[in-house]
Order: sequence, then C-alpha cells, then structure tokens
Amino acid sequence: MDFLTDLTDIRTIQWLACAASCMLAFILLVIKIPHTEYTKRLNNAKVTIAVSFLICGFMMAFSLYEYPAVWEYEKFSSLTMLITASFSTMAISYSMINILDDRTVPGNTFIINTFLLTASSIALLGAFLGGQSRWHFAIALTVSLLLFISQSTYYILKFDNAYRKSLKTLSAYYDEDEDHKIRWLRFCYIIAMLTDIFLLVYMVLPNGFMKIYIAWYILFILYFSANFISFLGSHKIVLDAFAHRTLSGQDLFPPKTQKLKDNEPAIDRKRKEMEFRKISRNIKEWIAEKKYREYDKTREEIAGEMGTTKEILQLYFNTVIKQDFRNWRTELRINDAKKMLLEDKQASTNLVGEMCGFSDRSNFHTQFVKLVGCSPKKWRETDGKPEKA
Repeated sequence: MDFLTDLTDIRTIQWLACAASCMLAFILLVIKIPHTEYTKRLNNAKVTIAVSFLICGFMMAFSLYEYPAVWEYEKFSSLTMLITASFSTMAISYSMINILDDRTVPGNTFIINTFLLTASSIALLGAFLGGQSRWHFAIALTVSLLLFISQSTYYILKFDNAYRKSLKTLSAYYDEDEDHKIRWLRFCYIIAMLTDIFLLVYMVLPNGFMKIYIAWYILFILYFSANFISFLGSHKIVLDAFAHRTLSGQDLFPPKTQKLKDNEPAIDRKRKEMEFRKISRNIKEWIAEKKYREYDKTREEIAGEMGTTKEILQLYFNTVIKQDFRNWRTELRINDAKKMLLEDKQASTNLVGEMCGFSDRSNFHTQFVKLVGCSPKKWRETDGKPEKA
C-alpha cells in the first residue's frame, strides 16, 4: 500500500473517504436518543443517514477492491461516486425533510426510490465491468444520470415546501423568532445540492479531477455530520413544534373558519371585562419581574404565566393593546437593551442582547435597527443620540 503515502493518488482519497464514512456512521449509530413518539422521526433520520454513510464506505471499498481488474479506473471511480452521491443525497434529503414535515415525502416513495436507484446502480456497474457493448453502457449511464437528476429535482422541491411549512410552524408555536434553529438544515441542503451539481461537472472533465471531488465529498459529510450531531443535542425546541400534531392530535393550522372561531372565543362582555382586568394586573407583574427576557417558551406557557389562555390573551392584545404580542414584547426587550448599552459600556452587545431575551445575535441586531434606527454599537457610541452623530 505504498500509494497511501501519496495524498494526490485517487486511491488514497478513496481510503480516506471509506474511513471517514464508516467512522461517521458508527458515531451516529452509537448516539442514543430516547425512543419515544416524540423523537421517532429523529431516530429514523439518524439511522437512515448512518446507513447512507455505510453505503458510501462500501462503494469506496468496492472501487479499491476492483482496482487491479479495471483499466479505466478514473472513469470507474466516477461511476461509483455517482452511485454514492445518489444514495447519500436521497437519504439525507429524505431524513431532513422528514424531520421538518413527515407528510411531505411518504415512506413508500422513499422505498420505491431506493429500489430504482439500486437496480440502476447494479445495471450500470454490470455494464461497465462486464465488458458489454458501448450502447449497453451508454444506456445504463443515461438512465442513472436521468434518475440522479430527477431524484435531486424532486427532493429540492419537496425540501423547499417542507422548509417553508416549518417556518410557519415555528412562528405559530413560539412567540419568538426561532428560524435560526433550522437555518443549518437549509444551508447544509444547499451544499448537498451543489455537491450533486459538482459531480455532474466533474464527470465531463478530463481525468484527474475525480479525486478532488471525492475530497470535497469527505469535507461535506464531515461538515454535515458535525451540524447534525449538534442538532441531536439541541433539537427539543424544534421538535416541540414539529411534534405538536403527533402528540396532541391538533393541527397548528386549522381551516380558516375554525381558526377565526378559535381566535375569537365565545365570551360574554362581563366575563371578558373581568378577564381583561386580571390580565392587565398580571401583565404589570410580568413586566416588573422582567419575564419578557425569557425565551424558548410556547404561547400556552406565556398565557399560563398571565393566568389566562392563549386565545383570550391574543384577544386582549388585539382589542386593548392594539398590537401583536410578539412586537410588544420585542419593544420591551429593545428598550431594556438601550438602557443596558449605556449603563454598562464594557459589556459586549451580544451579551446585552442575550440578557434582554434575544437568543440569536443577528435577530437582536435586526430588531434593534428596525425599532431604533441604528445599530446597538452606534447607539452606545453616540450615548443614545444617533441623530446628532
């Protein structure tokens, strides 16, 4: 194995890909997540991705095993990489979509895609290794490429649909901007699709470029796995919202007629006045205790702290405050931050934002600029008088 000392040899890169894939698959499989209905989809995603990494490792090992019998090894490596990328893209796509919305891609569709991909892969390798005519190989390669492209297109559309729905779900479940909790999914998915495009480009380039692609693929699976493993340890806030329908049997987005009815609970005037007076008292205490700084809370939890239901609380804000609760609370947080930035100029703006209730740095900056008209840094540097700067 003298070639292992040469990092520019394609077989060295394939050995590294094989080792990295198997190692990541093992790490994912040994990570334990409580087996409940609450985390069922996450467990399925973890196992599916681990299996796809094992397939990647197998294909790299298979390529190295066949090396002595293959004349055009660079071309053969591009075929095995096409199969590897097809399986991993499908598995990662299905898993990520299933985490966001288990109704977007049915399990039967995934099984059919897996069967078609397996059949086309066997036919492609058989046509190449079996020494069949160029026409047989060209047909098998064309079918594999068409399947690869159609599969990628299908999952891109499905992921976009699931991601948009998930943003609405988080917005409906939390009175907080929690988009950043799933932003890594979209970023990783964009990289995965770019990886697919790179493969199609590399397959038409002269020999010598496939090892660059395999090295890129190693970096991609390492980056994706690091983010996915991190997500396994901080997934609760996301799954709280996405598992709501499974756990409660209630849809966050009921029909419009039902939604209007829910948002305007049947309540007589006398009882409404009593409820509103109670909420008004509780809100004052809630503000005095600075509970608006707390985040990662559902609407039900916030309404419970104010001694009412989320429907009546929403009615109170619509009719009395004349403002949405989220925007009202954001103003309280920003006003708090404005004071803290001037009182303690040694504290970092990120720390001030976190102390005032913003779990995401970019969200704090965006909301501050939106309400104040300048950045937190400029507000501090001008002693709260940015208009005179």
